[in-house]
Amino acid sequence: MPNIKSAIKRVNVIEKKTLQNNMIKSAYKTAVKNFESKVDAGNKAEAEEAFKFAVKKVDQACTKGVIKANTASRKKSNLAKKLNSIK
Repeated sequence: MPNIKSAIKRVNVIEKKTLQNNMIKSAYKTAVKNFESKVDAGNKAEAEEAFKFAVKKVDQACTKGVIKANTASRKKSNLAKKLNSIK
């Protein structure tokens, strides 16, 4: 453990930021899984709603710096392909 006051503060801040990042990452992964389950069920209308929410969560994760911009773009592209594959 650090002895210097500023180092102690940095440890506390890093712990809080890590929890926030994990929360954001978990929310976007849950939204993607929810979308994929609706695609597998074949519900086009529900899948479109879930798609909008999943894209929103991916964008939020990108904005917060949890995932990189190219990763977010790739995720959204793959989600759109899955949405378009529903008959």
